[in-house]
Amino acid sequence: MRMKHPTTMKALASGAGVTALFGTYRRWHLRWGATGEEVLRIMPGDEIIEHPTFDATRAVTVAARPEDVWPWIVQIGFGRAGWYSYDLLDNLGRGSAEAIIPKLQHIRVGDVVPIGPGGQGQFITSFEPNHWVVWSDRKRATWTWGIYPSETGGTRLVTRVRIRYDWTSPTILFSLLLVEPWDFPMMRKCLLGIKRRAEALARSRRAADREHRT
Repeated sequence: MRMKHPTTMKALASGAGVTALFGTYRRWHLRWGATGEEVLRIMPGDEIIEHPTFDATRAVTVAARPEDVWPWIVQIGFGRAGWYSYDLLDNLGRGSAEAIIPKLQHIRVGDVVPIGPGGQGQFITSFEPNHWVVWSDRKRATWTWGIYPSETGGTRLVTRVRIRYDWTSPTILFSLLLVEPWDFPMMRKCLLGIKRRAEALARSRRAADREHRT
């Protein structure tokens, strides 16, 4: 049997190591912040995409009521309130909103949530105020936001992205080059951005309530 060249062996070992590292990282970030119960929980919109290639459930605890979280999600989107993430990358440098925008608080099924310039985005498929909203591209992807009150009076904000890749479509390059490496850091920043804003809103409301009672 002919032995492989040492350089080839090193390359194969290196490739296997990178693959293993990526696999470990992917398993971790696809459920960042979420409990085992939250990962397994059926959420609205799950039925739209069967056998997703990309199935990410992330979560964060927010020290605020669901009513303080919902308005930030409702107004999200490019050219709207932004994404509360890396504005230079996902909002062309325009800062995401730091306040509730009343004119953006009314949504309807069929409305488009712009992902980027040009008006392209996902459609609002269904929602229940202060509980959940489902976005979908009507083809191969859904994005669900779940707002679950906690026993401590706060909120568990859970987001789930499900994508079924079309390996024969040119869009597969978008999925592999943009979704896979960049979805997690952007989503983590977005969740933490909503958390910070909702908690600030809750504090201001509590302060206003105290002032009103005195």
